[in-house]
Amino acid sequence: MATSEMSTNGIQSIFLETHSWKQTAEFLQALGYSIDFETDHNSGQLRNATGPTIFVAEVPAEQPVRTTLALEVPDADAFFATAPVEVVEPFTETHYGTREMTVRDPDGRIWSLQAPLVDPS
Repeated sequence: MATSEMSTNGIQSIFLETHSWKQTAEFLQALGYSIDFETDHNSGQLRNATGPTIFVAEVPAEQPVRTTLALEVPDADAFFATAPVEVVEPFTETHYGTREMTVRDPDGRIWSLQAPLVDPS
């Protein structure tokens, strides 16, 4: 049974890998998303008025594409201490300003959990 310390706040973001950043961005724009930012390496973030952001990253044509849902966790330390889940990778700080953890569900799917960085003050 889930406790309040280990509940998530829903989907924070969706990470899509694609073989064509340009085509995927155009597709999402046709569905009502707008580009928040683009990088100089064929990736970027899009959003609509509601819902999670979508981060799209182009990968080589020979690499299979993946989709990852990132669930928001309000308190990484409380979640990690109480969550009865199989941890694949514990919470670690990311270069984009969050803490991220990878867990496996009972069917073997991998899930990403994201939490805000802890303020050191």
